[in-house]
Amino acid sequence: MSRLARTAWVMLTSVSLLSGGCAPRQPFYFFEDGDLSHYVGAIQKIEYPDTCQEPLAEAAGAIEPVTLSNAKFDSIWEVSLEEAIRTALENGKVLRNLGGRFGSFGGPRPQTGEPPVSLLTAPQQTPTAYDPAITETDPFRGVESALALFDAQLSSSLTWERQNRPQNVGGQFTALFQQQFLGDQGNLTTGITKRTATGATWGFANSTIYDNNNNPTRQNNGLPIGDPNFKVLVPSTFTTNYDFTFNQPLLQGAGVTYNRIAGPDSFENIYGRPLFRGVLLARINADISLADFEAGVRNLVSDTEQSYWELYFAYRNLEARKAGRDSSLEAWRKVHALMVEGSRGGERDKEAQAREQYFFFRSEVEQALTDVYRSESRLRYMMGISASDGRLIRPADEPTTARIAFDWQQSLVEALSRSAELRKQKWVIKQRELELTAAKNLILPRLDLVGRWRFLGMGQDLINQNYQPYGADGDDPLVGTDAYSTLFSGQFQEWQAGAQFLMPLGFRRELATVRHHQLQLARERARLQDEELEASHALVDAVRNVDTNFALAQTNFNRRVAAERQVDAVQAAYDAGQVTLDQLLDAQRRRAEAESAYYRALVDYNRSISQLHFRKGSLLEYNGVFLAEGPWPGKAYFDAHRRARQRDASLYLDYGHSRPGVFSRGPITQNFESIGADARAAQLPARDPATREEEPASAPRRPVPSGAPELLPAPTPTAG
Repeated sequence: MSRLARTAWVMLTSVSLLSGGCAPRQPFYFFEDGDLSHYVGAIQKIEYPDTCQEPLAEAAGAIEPVTLSNAKFDSIWEVSLEEAIRTALENGKVLRNLGGRFGSFGGPRPQTGEPPVSLLTAPQQTPTAYDPAITETDPFRGVESALALFDAQLSSSLTWERQNRPQNVGGQFTALFQQQFLGDQGNLTTGITKRTATGATWGFANSTIYDNNNNPTRQNNGLPIGDPNFKVLVPSTFTTNYDFTFNQPLLQGAGVTYNRIAGPDSFENIYGRPLFRGVLLARINADISLADFEAGVRNLVSDTEQSYWELYFAYRNLEARKAGRDSSLEAWRKVHALMVEGSRGGERDKEAQAREQYFFFRSEVEQALTDVYRSESRLRYMMGISASDGRLIRPADEPTTARIAFDWQQSLVEALSRSAELRKQKWVIKQRELELTAAKNLILPRLDLVGRWRFLGMGQDLINQNYQPYGADGDDPLVGTDAYSTLFSGQFQEWQAGAQFLMPLGFRRELATVRHHQLQLARERARLQDEELEASHALVDAVRNVDTNFALAQTNFNRRVAAERQVDAVQAAYDAGQVTLDQLLDAQRRRAEAESAYYRALVDYNRSISQLHFRKGSLLEYNGVFLAEGPWPGKAYFDAHRRARQRDASLYLDYGHSRPGVFSRGPITQNFESIGADARAAQLPARDPATREEEPASAPRRPVPSGAPELLPAPTPTAG
């Protein structure tokens, strides 16, 4: 290319670059049709999962709620506390609660201003009825998973190999070896291994090998290999053997106690460190999940009862506010009539004062009615029913007005022995104790006894009908033989016995493991002690609340009676012109407040009784709720009966120290009809009958109202 042409090319290229600018450009493609539907324009998108989970009919079928502007409902649903709790338990697959503002522990009253949304905000922290079964069937930490480590393992493999390879053979060795080696080989291996509770591993395996090749050194007719009449008599052979093996630890990893705590594969994990997941630890995990389930059921019952009594108070508070509204309306009408007539007592300031009183009580009624709707909605939530179905729930039970006294010592013993949280922590301590026992076993050196006994057989066939073992024909020992006849003849047996020893010098990791579990055990014991201290403090507060709320109920009852009498007296004096209007309005307002305060104290008294049972672990029994395991399948009962009969007919052997110690005291007692005296209450110390005085039952049953229930306590109003 000439210099002029090169110069023109450079100038043309520069102009092209300058005209294109610095912006990137898409390339040009032939056959482009513009369909870019496969193009993904974003890394992540907010999408809906492909599921077909239908919502509950109670959720999808909820109708328009009842409000102040839409106060229409079809009917009143009279619900007893027993029915409310039964419905909540029947619909309690997810054990609902009222949320963090009221966590079932006797704190402040339920906040009716906000709906419970704990399940939406933290669904994984809400217990369910499936949790115990999920823990039981955990493939890594469950009981069945731990038992599966001791199951017999059947293994089998079958391989077939074709051999065709050249060999570097020459000279005089060609008479013994082929320059092209041809052969077929098949191998069938089947075995079963079983681990025992003592840590031993027993095995039984069979290996059968078929070998066919062109090696001239195989059994032949005895002629020289180069002879034209040379012939290989047995080109293929079958070899079979049966092995009986065992491996028994003597120090580390030995014993029933260790293997039931740690399991047989404590070191067989990717981290190379002890992983304790034996049967006993798995069983404790199941017991911990049952304690959590019991606590969840108890919280569900507690929150349902709290919601029930709060709805009862909302109705009573509404009635008190309505009474104040009606009385203020009547007073306003009288003053307004006097103002229209221009009579004395009908001044405009008095009419405005009476009108303000009326609208004050009207706002109180509207707020109280809204609280009724909200409390009713919360009770519906705890019962697991639709938020609105055209019915309005109204409590049918009346709160008890009787004084209930609890024996302090008996209540304290119950709180420390029946609390689900304390029982759970005790299971954690037992778990740490078992882990420490297993960790101490790791300090021992590893010493295992190993052994193997093998029966061998070889023949021209694997099995034939001649029953001719190897060596029956002295000239041709393999001709006409079969491998199993040789095996059963017992001519060829091998055995091996030995010991394997392994010990780290210093045991640094093992000693650290023991110390680690000792510290964990000390920590859990310290936690239990402080939890028991906390339980005693909570019980003291619950007992104090029962006494305080009963006293407040009596006092507010007297206040209510006095306020009612004061309204009557002031009304008569006002009609006679002896008092002013503001005194009458003030008396009416205080009567409404006294009415509300009395029912507030009465409801709090019943709530405090429930919370005292909550603290001492008898709330479920107090509400007639008992936990029980469902029935086994019919086949399980059949197999269990057969095993029981087999044990009955067998010879008893005392295993002595090889058996693990007792780690469970049996099922808890749920029914304490005569606490402190009944022998069924094995967990509680019995009181001395000689010093036992008559006292109210520690777990009183709910009074069943007959006829018109008594709403008020019976104390005589105090003078003064």
